[in-house]
Amino acid sequence: MSLAPPAAHGGPDALGAPAHDFSTNANALGPCPMALLAIARADASRYPDPASTRLKVALADFHGVAPERLLLLASASEGIQRFSAWAARTAGACVWLPPHHYGDLSRAAQAWGLARTPEAGRARLLWACEPSSPLGQAEAGLVERLAGLRVEQALVLDQAYAPLRLSGAPSLEGAALDRVWRLVSPNKALGLTGVRGAYAIAPLAARQAVAELEALAPSWPLGAHAEAMLMTWAAPDTQRWLADSLDTLRDWKARQIALCESLGWTVLPSEANYFVARLPAPRDTDALPALRRERGVKLRDAASFGLPGHVRLGVRSPEDQAALRAAWPRGRGGDNSPR
Repeated sequence: MSLAPPAAHGGPDALGAPAHDFSTNANALGPCPMALLAIARADASRYPDPASTRLKVALADFHGVAPERLLLLASASEGIQRFSAWAARTAGACVWLPPHHYGDLSRAAQAWGLARTPEAGRARLLWACEPSSPLGQAEAGLVERLAGLRVEQALVLDQAYAPLRLSGAPSLEGAALDRVWRLVSPNKALGLTGVRGAYAIAPLAARQAVAELEALAPSWPLGAHAEAMLMTWAAPDTQRWLADSLDTLRDWKARQIALCESLGWTVLPSEANYFVARLPAPRDTDALPALRRERGVKLRDAASFGLPGHVRLGVRSPEDQAALRAAWPRGRGGDNSPR
């Protein structure tokens, strides 16, 4: 079996943290002050409660579910590996992936020997993400796949970007959500991607599956700082801060779309705090490394998502947008004259 290609991610790299980082989807208004304070106060001198009893109760109350439905994860990426390992225990299991998806999904499938299938009805494990990654759109066909879901199948809905939805509405609500696994990773919404910690909400009547997935976890998947972040996530003042930040992000997104269009880029529809844009010429992505090195502006090349010639941009502040306008090479589409 051939090895998976190296993981592609946004954010800091060998050059350090970008001065103007459009390459991740973290909340540009972060870090959330309440979460940051809680992390600073976390007691890292002791082991956390291995069962995370208080945290499970707080998150269950926040979501209105029973604590037994909470599965704690070291991160969303660790959850992807764990769900893939769990599905692979079924002989001949296959996985279904959306046409454009986060690269860790295919890497985990390959690592655990899960063959990919284009037929959702054949898959033991199905993945979805809404708003989708990288496009930030509704997940096409999600309602239909849920309608055809059999009891032996597991559909995992990645809701990493649901708290950062700026328009539109989710495809699944109410009782429909009780039929899927919900993967929740609040660090993006809180602007704290350096703190790793996530959780999943199990479907109803999935007690055995929860036990099997917990058996695959290492001891203490959450450290003290991750527990502090997740505990703060369920607090009312944190949710108020998040709601207020969305208003600002909507304004910044409109400005950023106008900027990209002025550069001659074609912006694709998005409901989230990020979007994909097609560059005027496919080889325009060749300019991205120099942009990073020389001007400190980093965009996410979307080729790893199956979209060559496109970039994904997280919504950033007007100051970052001005840096992008000044940095984009003159003559590469649109009017790049100083303003």
